[in-house]
Amino acid sequence: MALIKSISGIRGTIGGKPGGSLTPLDIVKFTTAYGTWVAKQGDNKKVVIGRDGRMSGGMVRDIIAATLQSVGCDVVDLGLSTTPTVEMAVKMENAGGGIIITASHNPKEWNALKLLNKDGEFLNAAEGQWILDFADSDDISYAEIKDVGAIASDDSYIQKHIDIILEHPLVDVTAIRSMNYSVVVDAINSTGAISVPVLLNALGVKTVTVINEAVTGDFAHNPEPLPENLRDLCSTVLKQNATLGIAVDPDVDRLCFVCEDGSLFGEEYTLVAIADYILSKKKGNTVSNLSSTRALRDVTEKHGGKYYPSAVGEVNVVKKMKEVDAVIGGEGNGGVIVPELHYGRDALIGIALFLTHLAKSGKTAKGLRNTYPGYFISKNKIALDASVNVQDIFGKIKEKYAKHPINTEDGLRIDFDNDWVHLRTSNTEPIIRIYSESTSETTAENIAKHIMSDIREMM
Repeated sequence: MALIKSISGIRGTIGGKPGGSLTPLDIVKFTTAYGTWVAKQGDNKKVVIGRDGRMSGGMVRDIIAATLQSVGCDVVDLGLSTTPTVEMAVKMENAGGGIIITASHNPKEWNALKLLNKDGEFLNAAEGQWILDFADSDDISYAEIKDVGAIASDDSYIQKHIDIILEHPLVDVTAIRSMNYSVVVDAINSTGAISVPVLLNALGVKTVTVINEAVTGDFAHNPEPLPENLRDLCSTVLKQNATLGIAVDPDVDRLCFVCEDGSLFGEEYTLVAIADYILSKKKGNTVSNLSSTRALRDVTEKHGGKYYPSAVGEVNVVKKMKEVDAVIGGEGNGGVIVPELHYGRDALIGIALFLTHLAKSGKTAKGLRNTYPGYFISKNKIALDASVNVQDIFGKIKEKYAKHPINTEDGLRIDFDNDWVHLRTSNTEPIIRIYSESTSETTAENIAKHIMSDIREMM
């Protein structure tokens, strides 16, 4: 059992004892703190909520909705939805905040509360810390009967989200329709099944096949869209002789593609390809986190823009995007942020822009992928126990590699000519993540192994 409390939200496994996992009491505790925070921001006490398709979603939704009402918040419940849809709905409803009920790529026993501000964006560090502190305080008061909040349901927002995507000036439905595309979607038994096919039909895709379509939350495979979890999608694309495969995570904010030959386009290259298209039409800057591929920098500079790295985490990417007025940004995990829509990762707008780019290029997905630099990222991790002093280890690593350029904005990133390695602790697990990149897969893996050996020796 696990309960992870962070400034970005509350995440845990369902069941067990309070304080050690995501139990009803823990949900009430942190929802009370969040509802109190919303009320303190002004007179707007409306909160939008929505959930992915996981098995505990209905139960968690009911507890959250009732708790928000009990602290005087009015609730707009979108029901089954996506993370980007909830983010957009907060602004469209002129709400004071929002809660997305999703554990993103975590397995089915997990769920979480992702907390949004009035702009439909994740809370900053100070706001998140206030909620964590308040949840542990005794200064809790619930509304009297005359002040209890109301609740309303609205399941129209996925369609509203799609309608806005269709109006985006760089989405070309005519170009997509003319290609008679055939697409296979892995909806991973969640809300991708009720959003992605509707979008594809609206974009004029000729044939849409959905695998893992039933929204049961009983995921057919590990829901993180990594290569080892997408074998069925790859084989179905080949079997159907399809143009493209699309995989999203359970809350539809991460996106990756499968080429017509069943090979992976690469989740690191989702953002690269879409940025390439946007920058060809609209000059500007880009942002991705320190663990993302160097290919985005290459593509940005090709179009005359400037690339900026940020700390890992969507809130950090968004902050940097606003600072440098980026026209697109995101993360190498298939997260695409298009600021004209909203400052949040959004697989749906990513699909529309990628298909437009593919159609206008006249290439196959494999052909398009081959136009981008060939970098390889090795992703590894080392488990930690309570006795490990991570900062001491990072200090020793920094000292050992002092002759190389080092970035300490988020953990430790070391650059070696055209190669790099990034070490950071996870926000959701007791581990050190080690990401390394090179033009050679073997070199990337060897860099990671060397650094991991250093860490183990220092531990």
